[in-house]
Amino acid sequence: MGFGIQRAVHLRCAEEQDCTVIVAVRTLIYIPIIHTQADMGRLGEAIRQLSIEKLGHQEWERNVQAIGQLWSGIREAIEGQDLPYAQVRVYQDGLPDCGREAQIVVDLANAGSPNHQLLLYLMEKGARMMGTESPDLLLEEYQLVQQILHARDLGEAEQVESRQEALSQSLLERRDRYIARRINETLGQGETGILFLGMLHGLEGRLDGDIQVSYPILRPAASERKRS
Repeated sequence: MGFGIQRAVHLRCAEEQDCTVIVAVRTLIYIPIIHTQADMGRLGEAIRQLSIEKLGHQEWERNVQAIGQLWSGIREAIEGQDLPYAQVRVYQDGLPDCGREAQIVVDLANAGSPNHQLLLYLMEKGARMMGTESPDLLLEEYQLVQQILHARDLGEAEQVESRQEALSQSLLERRDRYIARRINETLGQGETGILFLGMLHGLEGRLDGDIQVSYPILRPAASERKRS
């Protein structure tokens, strides 16, 4: 299914004659995602161990399989789009606006991340990879996660996570504001953006009004909570 990059707006001319003005619009394809261990870089193994301790190995294995199936579906949906790749910008949860975006994508794709393997596919098709997040805010997130992972056991980790709740929510909102501003400022008229963003994020009310958002997979959890 193709995504149109223009729409016709019918106006009444001064002479009261019908005329058509072609206005290029901005389209954003919003893909809610769940991260895999490979996305977590050096924290991946510690996160895996804590998840197994919390869920049990069997339930953790089921989660891994479900996430793998989700990514297979996402890849199939994206590959099925008739996209004008030269006019596509890709925005990615956790990808810093730092000038090294392409190398980060390649490194994580080589580490086995299905998310970044899909990003690499889009780049090879001609899409432009965009630095999406504030490096400073991502560093704050990294430090919060480290505090949880450095806990002596599961009970202490849960206590640390509970104490962080307000700060984590504030950080998530600041990250969302940055991501939305980045999209607003860089997605050009007539261009299509693809946004891969974690389920807990939400950009409703933060994107410019002329950006038409589509959800080919599902709406993010944060969006559904606001609608209910």
